[in-house]
Amino acid sequence: MSAVWRASRAAVRRRRLQTIVIGVVTGLSTLMVVVALGLLAASAGPFDQAYARQDGAHLVAAYDRAKVTDAQLAAAARRPEVAAQAGPFGQATLGFVIEPGRPARQLTVVGRADPGGPVDRLNVWQGRWATGPGEVVLSRNPVEPPPVPLGAPVTAGGRSLTVVGYAYSVGGSAEAWVAPAQMATLRPDTVQVLYRFTRAATEAQVAAGQAAVTAGLAPGALLAGRSYLVLRAWAAASAGTFVPFLVVFGCLALAVAVLIVANVVSGAVVAGFRHIGVLKALGFTPGQVMTVYLAMVSIPAVAGCLAGTVFGNLLARTLLTNAFQNYGTGGIGVAPWVNVVTLLGMPALVALCALVPALRARSLSAAEAISAGSAPHAGRGLRIQRRLGGTRLPRAVSLGLGLPFARPARSVLTMAAVVLGVTSVTFAIGLAGTVTSYQKSQGRADAVQVEVLTAGGPGGTRTAAADRADAATLRSVPGAAQVTARADLVVRAAGSTQTFMAMFYRGDPGFETLSGRWPAAAGEIAVSERFLLQRGYSVGDSLTLESEGVRRPVRIVGKVLMNTGNVALAGWPTLELFAPGTGADAYEVRLTAGTGAQAYADAVHAADPGLDATPTDNADSFVAVIIATVTLLTLMLGAVAALGVLNTAVLNTRERSRDLGMLKSIGMTPRQVVLMVVTSMAALGALGGVLGIPVGIVAHRFAMPAMAHAAQVAFPDRALDVYHPPVLALLVLAGVAIAALGAFLPARAAARLTIAKVLHNE
Repeated sequence: MSAVWRASRAAVRRRRLQTIVIGVVTGLSTLMVVVALGLLAASAGPFDQAYARQDGAHLVAAYDRAKVTDAQLAAAARRPEVAAQAGPFGQATLGFVIEPGRPARQLTVVGRADPGGPVDRLNVWQGRWATGPGEVVLSRNPVEPPPVPLGAPVTAGGRSLTVVGYAYSVGGSAEAWVAPAQMATLRPDTVQVLYRFTRAATEAQVAAGQAAVTAGLAPGALLAGRSYLVLRAWAAASAGTFVPFLVVFGCLALAVAVLIVANVVSGAVVAGFRHIGVLKALGFTPGQVMTVYLAMVSIPAVAGCLAGTVFGNLLARTLLTNAFQNYGTGGIGVAPWVNVVTLLGMPALVALCALVPALRARSLSAAEAISAGSAPHAGRGLRIQRRLGGTRLPRAVSLGLGLPFARPARSVLTMAAVVLGVTSVTFAIGLAGTVTSYQKSQGRADAVQVEVLTAGGPGGTRTAAADRADAATLRSVPGAAQVTARADLVVRAAGSTQTFMAMFYRGDPGFETLSGRWPAAAGEIAVSERFLLQRGYSVGDSLTLESEGVRRPVRIVGKVLMNTGNVALAGWPTLELFAPGTGADAYEVRLTAGTGAQAYADAVHAADPGLDATPTDNADSFVAVIIATVTLLTLMLGAVAALGVLNTAVLNTRERSRDLGMLKSIGMTPRQVVLMVVTSMAALGALGGVLGIPVGIVAHRFAMPAMAHAAQVAFPDRALDVYHPPVLALLVLAGVAIAALGAFLPARAAARLTIAKVLHNE
């Protein structure tokens, strides 16, 4: 065994380039597999992980202070359906002025003595908790910049408070917190209680828990109850978007890993047949020879697998943190089973790839192994090279085009890797184009550049006269091409406890209608795909909406492109059914070409300080994460494919070193040698590009509808039409570029070999 080990180590040291290629390819393949499987595993339940980490509330209940006592609420917590309860906490909705000079915003503030407790433990990520009078903690996701620094004064309900900290609730239980003593001075009119139930996996179980805690209370005591499953559905729609394209990239990564590792390892064993013959001549048994070569490829493979697993975990953790940052609970790690599968599977894959050619070498005699290790017979590619030599192509090009036919199996594996590399590039370009088109359409980037809120804020009640005056002011500011009035009301479907926002427009807001039509008459609304799926409606259905005691039947007449399930859109005549004579409380402004959004917003504030104008932010961090993830995975797949080409080019040049020496001796220049080697691989790259494009397009057509379904959104068919002739031409060149890039370094090395050195080695 000591002789076998010494021979294995000597082979690893002697074949440095081969060892490096095996280690790097295995490492990058492992990294891709860890990232793909890690993201795929985590995308199934990041919300549940974050919710469990902070003991999020299954039910956030608001009670009427006048109709319920603390003793009644405490008695409800002892029911068998309740696993834990936090509260009761005083709660009030107040107008907050956070930034000086800006209109007040209605925020829900709760009085809590500390951020811990059995339910909804808050993440105080900056500053400290409010413990005394005049202090407030604002709700903010850790990934978002604070609106004001710590110690800044804010106004709440006419009282001045100091911001002492920023906290985050995974369940969104409140927008600000104060000490209980401070809460008493704010005159709370409601009581908040947070519940965790023993069974809360379904909506029916949460409803049963709500019925248990409210049993025996006075009618109307429960003002509102929000199930955590509403948040979970939204989270599943967002995180589930990752799954389809991760499946595609995961399959591509595994396929590339198999092909490249098989190509590299089998090529390394075939290239070592002569050494195998020498070992057998020295007395090594067939089993010992096979062990030497399995160890020779396994040593760098195991090292690469370990490094790839470590770096894959670091990269996957970064991507997971960015992808699921909206949960505000810090980083999400890779599932342990991913590391176990990778650490066991990749070395086993390498050993399996090496086993097949090693078994062939094991069965050969010493003389046959030495003969098999020579350069391939000239006849295997000579006939095709002669035909190519009869063309008008430059001799270096015609010789290069014939080289792949000398080792057809190796060339097929290399081309297959290029096919998958081009497939990944094609898929990435299509995905980025579709996602960008969708984001631009749903964000209405061409229709709205500035949003303006009035002093009353969203949901405020304003007169028609004030509405007309504000609209005239906005139109008078230079740069306004169109001003669309909007009024917002909080509504709910009759018989449901879940509320959503109804937005009423006077004018064309620029939403794209996917089916049906835009609501024009009274009693008509339009909603998104997510709204329909989450509530079980279809275009054409009727329902009854209620707002502040007013009930009106409405009909869904259209489905619009919108990335939310908590908004319904309607025209101004429908607003008159719910709140006659109400004026707009917000405006959406489309600017003329060349007008800056921030410059217009500043001009509006100067003209009327009571108008809060803000440029619309059409950027979506979730979309950015998807595109960044796809780009990174594509680059890694392309790099691994290029390494596979590099390995093939190295083996080809080494096997044909005698031919290279003869060609140089009759006048072939180093530049022609480089051209010949690069051409041999570029031909495979061009063919791989042609074959990889349709595969990538099919993957795009499969993944994008699946992503839309997982995210509970809909987009027009034109969003899939992203492959135009110039793009397809560039994709073919991508295959050539991958192959040429991988072949360039071996070509340069072959060009630098002297005739004497080549013939001496022979």
